[in-house]
Amino acid sequence: MPRMPDVGELPRVPPRSRMTAIVVTAAVIEHDDHLLVTRRPRGTHLEGYWEFPGGKCDPGETHEACLVRELREELGADATIDAEIFSVTHQYPDRTVELHFFRCRLTSVPIPQLGQEMQWVTREQLGSLALPPADAELVEILLRRA
Repeated sequence: MPRMPDVGELPRVPPRSRMTAIVVTAAVIEHDDHLLVTRRPRGTHLEGYWEFPGGKCDPGETHEACLVRELREELGADATIDAEIFSVTHQYPDRTVELHFFRCRLTSVPIPQLGQEMQWVTREQLGSLALPPADAELVEILLRRA
């Protein structure tokens, strides 16, 4: 019969509060008083939620470089990255996300590259969309500026 490991031999699982945060960037793109949002595809974390386009930073990648790469991968579009609007660290049950929102200007037409839905919405419509909980404070900021 196999020997049961002693408590000291068991792998340590870090508590949620100490999980390493996944660094993510997101683009706040406005055109003609509308903001660009995309819908998270099936099989992904938070599938079905609408979000500001962007994604995870690779190790050693700057926030701006990450966002340029993600916009090309997701929307086939080039963009100019402007100032960071807001950042937040949000703890989901299974992960912690450090999210950085940047104001961006597209320099080409966005076309979804991954089969995701995309739409332009007014600031007021943001409140009726199912957005990830980590986006809540940004939506409040955007609504105050309406």
